[in-house]
Amino acid sequence: MIPQPTAHQALADQTFALASDATIGAAGPALQQIAEQLATQLRRSTGFALPVQDGAGTITLAQNGPDELGAEGYELRADTDGVTITAATSEGVFRGVTTLRQLLPAKAHADSPQEGPWEVTGTTITDSPRYSYRGMMLDVSRHFFTLDQVKHVIDLISLYKVNHLHLHLSDDQGWRIQVDSWPNLTEHGGSTQVGGGEGGYYTKAEYAELVQYASDRYITVVPEIDTPGHTNAALSSYPELNKGDLPPSLYTETEVGFSSFTIDKDVTYEFLDDVFREVAEQTPGDLLHLGGDEAHSTEHSEYLTFVAKATELVVKHGKRVMGWHEVADGPLPAGSVVQYWGTEDPKAQVLAQKAVEQGATLVLSPANRSYLDMKYDAETPLGLDWAGLVSVEQSYSWNPATLVPGVPASAIDGVEAPLWTETVDDVSKIEYLVFPRLPGIAELGWSAESALDWASYRDRLAEQGSRWEVLGVNFYRAPEIDWR
Repeated sequence: MIPQPTAHQALADQTFALASDATIGAAGPALQQIAEQLATQLRRSTGFALPVQDGAGTITLAQNGPDELGAEGYELRADTDGVTITAATSEGVFRGVTTLRQLLPAKAHADSPQEGPWEVTGTTITDSPRYSYRGMMLDVSRHFFTLDQVKHVIDLISLYKVNHLHLHLSDDQGWRIQVDSWPNLTEHGGSTQVGGGEGGYYTKAEYAELVQYASDRYITVVPEIDTPGHTNAALSSYPELNKGDLPPSLYTETEVGFSSFTIDKDVTYEFLDDVFREVAEQTPGDLLHLGGDEAHSTEHSEYLTFVAKATELVVKHGKRVMGWHEVADGPLPAGSVVQYWGTEDPKAQVLAQKAVEQGATLVLSPANRSYLDMKYDAETPLGLDWAGLVSVEQSYSWNPATLVPGVPASAIDGVEAPLWTETVDDVSKIEYLVFPRLPGIAELGWSAESALDWASYRDRLAEQGSRWEVLGVNFYRAPEIDWR
């Protein structure tokens, strides 16, 4: 299983076998929806009817579990009589169902009927996460990905108990979310992408559908509007945002650090006020990411002025501020979350420490460990290498609690694996760079520190290959894993 559960124990001489007359029992609308999701998948792979009913069933989902396991914790028991998953919340039940899907044979993920048996070795599991934030970031600005493509990514990452999807929605190369008060952002700024392709953007209806799809899988969408740099698409769309009122051309290359909002114009903050308001209105999660990284063309004093004003606008619209670690150089509102993307860079570490001193918490995304767009090795055909080569072992073998010197473990919210898409223009390339590294980051965020062991993880990861084959995932067959 990945992530490794907190506690599990085999039940001797007990095996659960899913039979053709099996039922799935659940009480309440939320659990009915979870049960129907499970039934829909198992109907495809087994050919069984698997009716969903109120109360108990062959597989029973119940929201009467212990509160001490928290919102995502659950208990699971599989024996000859059936499977029972209990939790204090529907979210916890969903995490337990995710575990059950891993306990079933790999062919349970198939899209067409397969031959049985459909057995689960008898076991009891008590499980809850180490950290509350376990995320993946998908950059849809460098290359645009459609609603269905992002849904596919959501389906895959939900298998590993990831609970946040950070969408990088604006950058130099494209603006990807509809803003009614500034329509040219998408009509013009969203019209292209890296390499000169046609780009694209999410209408409000599409974004709402994406947010709901993620929510149905207990994943919170975190939208990012990158500021004050990484803003060429916006600057090209509206001349008044530029210093001299002359807009730059649209940009389809990959170098960064050249663009900046004008810090001393009122229109800059009128623009951000509108954008943050509309994005906040569309996003039920409590975080809004304002970027803040690589603002190389913004004077430092102006950058600090900007961060103070921009963070106020995020709070004004009812969201907590999230930003890359550079924003910690300025004053941060209460409840802010700073995303650390440094390696062993002392300056980045100091900024992370400064964030914590201000009362902010950290989400850790060290580029030389968790950036999914880095090459696995020198021969990898996709990806970049500016942060180093990131093998599967390298991406797994670090401890979030001790990554940044001087930062207490209590200040860590969790981990996130970003995928920047300079070299990624289709879903098969996403799959190749995300798998098999994403499950390891997910385990670092979920499993107890004492359970983190490369030798054990390596063996468990080897078993996931057969599931990805059934799912048709184009995963990288890392040579350090004995795939089976």
